[in-house]
Amino acid sequence: MKIPEIKTDFLVIGGGIAGLRAAIGASRDGEVLILNKGLTHESSSAIAQGGVAAALGKEVEEIQSHFQDTLDAGRGLCRKKAVQVLVEEGPQLIHELIDWGAEFDKVGERFALAREGAHRKDRILRAKGDSTGNEIVRTLKKTIASNPAVTVLNGHFSCDLITMKSRDGETLCRGVLALDERTGELKHFFADAVILATGGSGQVYRRTTNPPVSTGDGLAMALLAGAELEDMAFFQFHPTALSLAAAPSFLLSEAMRGEGGRILDAEGKPFLDRYHPDAELAPRDLVTRAIRKEIKGSRRHHVFLDMTHLNAEFLRQRFPKIYATCLQYGIDITSDRIPVAPSAHYMMGGVKSDLFGRTNIPGLYAVGEVAATGVHGANRLASNSLLESLVFGARVGDVVGPDRSKSQPSFADWSETRSMSRTAKTIQSKAPEAYLLVQKKLREMMWRRVGIIRCEDSLQKAIKRWRQWRGFLKASPNSRLALETRNMLWAAATMIESALRRRESIGAHFREDFPDRAEVQPPEHITITRASLNQHFPIEH
Repeated sequence: MKIPEIKTDFLVIGGGIAGLRAAIGASRDGEVLILNKGLTHESSSAIAQGGVAAALGKEVEEIQSHFQDTLDAGRGLCRKKAVQVLVEEGPQLIHELIDWGAEFDKVGERFALAREGAHRKDRILRAKGDSTGNEIVRTLKKTIASNPAVTVLNGHFSCDLITMKSRDGETLCRGVLALDERTGELKHFFADAVILATGGSGQVYRRTTNPPVSTGDGLAMALLAGAELEDMAFFQFHPTALSLAAAPSFLLSEAMRGEGGRILDAEGKPFLDRYHPDAELAPRDLVTRAIRKEIKGSRRHHVFLDMTHLNAEFLRQRFPKIYATCLQYGIDITSDRIPVAPSAHYMMGGVKSDLFGRTNIPGLYAVGEVAATGVHGANRLASNSLLESLVFGARVGDVVGPDRSKSQPSFADWSETRSMSRTAKTIQSKAPEAYLLVQKKLREMMWRRVGIIRCEDSLQKAIKRWRQWRGFLKASPNSRLALETRNMLWAAATMIESALRRRESIGAHFREDFPDRAEVQPPEHITITRASLNQHFPIEH
């Protein structure tokens, strides 16, 4: 089968904030093609509620305060240089967004700044109350729409990265094999640089705030191509997601607690002050574990988020999306207590990258939630994720052009690559129900065994269960469902392996068999490769 070949200068996989901002920067040095899976574009960026944290005044003490709060939340695992880049370059990029037309909420002439958990100061910028991510995405898309150097293709699922060997034996990334979801046709997209901006892997959990597209695609593709992944044990569980039998795990922003919302037990009593002096505004990992403990002790499925003591009109204006969504499921946040429970929310590990998104494979970059720069450490500070996507998206966009001259292959090398990847191996697909059943079982297993609380026994049981699904790693490139199942399995394997190796409790990673922090100063980062998985996750050939 002859596969069509499309050549561009720079290829971006994913169209959330990180991918869009990287594309804008890269367009200064060549043609950019953005590939999005799904005919209707989805991303975690677009549904991000709370806000974006930034020291807008740029005063040294404000920047230093943001820096320190991020380090404190990260529990010693943040890379200080990455955090410095985040907090120092963030304000400029926020002002750039404003120049491009982003509209953030104001009180009079001043920006309406809020506070969230583990922030010592009000520094959370928001848009339309609780639609900050969507406003940033809108602004970036509008900017791209007037940029002739950037093309966006929806409905193209990226299957595998294309790698090649240079004349000196170095492995380079030079494109992606993608499935056109409209036609079922496979295509080769070649580029001088591939930027992964595919988001997270929340769909490996039974309860998640992530959209259906968050199936760990970038993680799996990078892992299989030889990239290093780092700190995959750290997955942040948000304390408050809607908990109703007939409703999805809809995120209830931490900003609700920042505005005075209270967490109550089954009897209507506050309890978080028993776990931390900051109560509702304690770090997310502590609040999450406290709520889990209360739920388990009460034998109910939720606790309550109570906003009823606040002004009703204020709540409708401050949280319009949350108000409307909850109302669809019969909850009026102005008069009803909201049933909530923790839900998988944000992946803090990812493809190991430097401060410009470079991975260990020349030509392959990672940015946003799929990347691990070390900026979040063991526990992401609230509202730093959108800022990370902007800052490091801009940085990737700045270097892909200059970098390509350093690893440009000869025409002979290109010819070899094209012939090696000219056809795609056809594998007989299983029935769709088989993949859906594995996904369901995987989500349940990860929630029970590799969730908010882990231990040696639960992780070993997860490994044993995972091995039963190895046959699903052989995925047909003609099936998005099969490939997503494969990707979820690989993402889960890296998370289990990393959690097994980290014999300590730190940040979002809590092991009940090692409840106290191990005496490791500073704590160590854990790197995962495909080869390092072989002991616990043997691969069928």
